[in-house]
This record gives sequence, C-alpha cells and structure tokens, in this order.
Amino acid sequence: MTERGLTRRRLLMAGSALALGGVPFAARGQLRVDITRGQVEPLPIAVSPFAGDGAGAAELGRRTAEVIAADLDGSGLFRTIDPRAYIQGPEELRDLPRFADWRQINAQALVTGVVRTGGAEGLTVEFRLWDVFAGTQMTGFRYTLARRLWRRVAHKIADAVYERMTGEKGYFDTRIVYVSQTGPATDRVKRIAIMDQDGANHRFLTRGRELVLTPRFTPDARRVAYLAYRGRTPGIFLRDLASGRDRRIGSFAGMNFSPRFSPDGRVMLMTIAREGNSDIFAFDLSSRRLVRLTDHPAIDTSPSFSPDGREIVFNSDRGGSPQLYVMARDGGNPRRISFGAGRYGSPVWSPRGDFIAFTKIKGGYFHIGVMRPDGSDERLITRSFFDEAPVWSPNGRIIMFTRQDPATDRTRLMRIDLTGYDLKEIPTPTDASDGDWSNLIP
Repeated sequence: MTERGLTRRRLLMAGSALALGGVPFAARGQLRVDITRGQVEPLPIAVSPFAGDGAGAAELGRRTAEVIAADLDGSGLFRTIDPRAYIQGPEELRDLPRFADWRQINAQALVTGVVRTGGAEGLTVEFRLWDVFAGTQMTGFRYTLARRLWRRVAHKIADAVYERMTGEKGYFDTRIVYVSQTGPATDRVKRIAIMDQDGANHRFLTRGRELVLTPRFTPDARRVAYLAYRGRTPGIFLRDLASGRDRRIGSFAGMNFSPRFSPDGRVMLMTIAREGNSDIFAFDLSSRRLVRLTDHPAIDTSPSFSPDGREIVFNSDRGGSPQLYVMARDGGNPRRISFGAGRYGSPVWSPRGDFIAFTKIKGGYFHIGVMRPDGSDERLITRSFFDEAPVWSPNGRIIMFTRQDPATDRTRLMRIDLTGYDLKEIPTPTDASDGDWSNLIP
C-alpha cells in the first residue's frame, strides 16, 4: 500500500510475532462490536495521545489521536472517552498498559501509539489496539510516510481499528467529491469540490465558469469524471487528481449525463438523450467504442453496475411509471425489481452487492430506500421534502445523499447508516449536492 512514500507494515513476519515494547503482536482478543442490530450501543474506547520521539513528534501524536477519535466517534459505533479521564499518559503507554486503570473508566478498548520524526520530512507511526478486559493486544501496525501525510495515517489507523472491532472494512481513508453551489437561486455558481471524508483538505477542482454536474470517482480513486458545459456541447471530462489535468473523454450527440464506472474502471455507463428519448450506453475507455444497451421509447436512465460487473440496475418508466430494473451487462434480459407504490429513481448498487439504494417519491415526500437486488426487503430509511442522489461508502455500510431544506433553501450532503439510524450532515463550506464517495485511497 503506497502513495508518495506512505507504506504500511504489519508487525508479523514469517509466522513469528515481533515484540513491540516487550508485548507480542497480534494476540487474539474476543472484543467485537455487534453491528447486526438496527440500533447499536456505541462501544466505549480510549484513544490515547501518541508518545513522540523527535522534533514536533509529541504534537503530531496528539493530533493523530484526535483524528482517530473523530473518525471512530463519527461512525456511530464507538464512543471515545474524554482524555481528561485517562490515568496513564502517552509515555507510560509505550509498554504494557495498566489495564486496571482503563477498566476503572469503563474503556473496553484502548488505542496507543508512538510517533517518530526523522529528517526534514520522514515520519514513522506505530499503533496498537488493546482489549482492556482481556488484557491482550488485538492488532498493530507500523507506518512509514512523508510527514505531510500524517492525517492519512490517522485515517488508516482508524480503519484498522474499525475493521478489527466490527469485522467490516473501514471507510476513513477516503475522499468525497461533490458539486459546490454558491450565489442566488436564480444564478447559482457550481464548482466541483473535493475533500477528505472528514472535511479536511478541501479544495475546488473547477472555477465556476461553466455548469458542472455529476462528479464520479474512478474505482482507483485517482481521477474524477464529471459533466461540463464548455461551449455549446456538453462533454464528459476526466480530472487526474495528482496532476490536476483534465482531458475530455468524449462529446456524444445528444444530452449525456449520469456517468458511472464499471468495477474495473474500463467502461463508463452513461445516459444519452436524443430527440426526446433517453437510453443507456456503455463507453469503453480504451477503444472509445460506444455501445447502446437500451433501445426503448421509454426513458431509461441512472445506470449502476453490480460489484461483480455482471449486471446493471437502472431506472425506467417503460412500465408506465418510474421503476427499477436490472439487466445483464450487455443490456440483455431486463427485468423489473420494484413494485411498491410511488416513483423510484437514482438506483446505485452497494459495493458489497447485498443491497441497491434508491430515491422514492411517495405520499408527497422524498425518501432514500434500500432493497435486495431481487426487489425483496424494501425499506425506506429517510423522509424529507427533498432527498436524492444516494451513493455508498466503500464498505457498503453508509449511504450519502443530497437533501434540500425548504425552510432555508439550503442544499447539503447527508449520511445515514444502512439500518436507518445515525443520520448526520456532512459539513461543507458551501451548499453541496451530487456527492460521490471514493474507494479506499491506494
């Protein structure tokens, strides 16, 4: 796992445990967060400031612990204990913790670590996760990185803790891209913006001189595709996040929108509207070959691949009202999967493959809902004046969507757990819509 000098090394080699401060790595603990229930009681966890060796290391250790704690708290599955209650300090935690001290403040798990600075830019961060009641180490890693990437390693540690405690992959070392909106309602300025999933490192990718829509990450999280009106012809552009360079993927006859990538990143699905009719097309990024997947007088739109790339879910009114359909990758065997009352739209397949999220208009309200790929187990998990554009976190646990508040006319990004609890606003410096969530950053 590398990016600009960031590496991770598990402290386990050739089947033998390395000692870190006299404690064997990866002793098995039994502590686990049960996330199978709808409402989860957050697990009390202590995240100690990391000890520091070298110039500025202690301050980086404190800030690293703060980011880890914020990530875990934000998940809704953990409750970090106030550091003012901690009995042991960072220096004392270089070795085996005094577990009785942590049991006294009801910490069920404990995160400790050490930050070492070296040279002008070098940084090494070690962390360990402890099961307080069992008195055992659950996991630990050593990361070597450039100092400017310290926030990334904090997110990676939070991901490691989340995975060990829940059994699911984390989602903290990721980014969010969205359409930023400023100005009066009659003259909105729209820009593509990007930030870390916790709101840090926010920046704009476009200048607001043109209308931009539907930003989408490539599966490798290194590029963003978006629709832009440059001149009279709308086109889909691909922005390389490292170099900042744009290239036009193509201009297609008719109105084109809703780009989404195949899991391998080789094909991009899109909707093209021609002469009042919308159909779904697949564009091969290597051969630049455009293939029509639907050919129906109805409106077919909003395609999304299954995680294995074999099927596509889409929205169509071919049955008389907007409903959800699934078809083969080549457009064959389309079949309807939604049959409830209301109007369905914006389907997107979960990265785990177990659910499809969608927007539903019913009873004068907008809802975000989920259903199984065969249409069973439909559940509506939000209700609002205007909820739309659901997307998944890379672990398939959280759904991000756009909500408009009629009282303030604000448009913002929201997130909610798959089970329908822990609804939160995702803070952005401007109004925000059409968000997309990257995979874990390589």
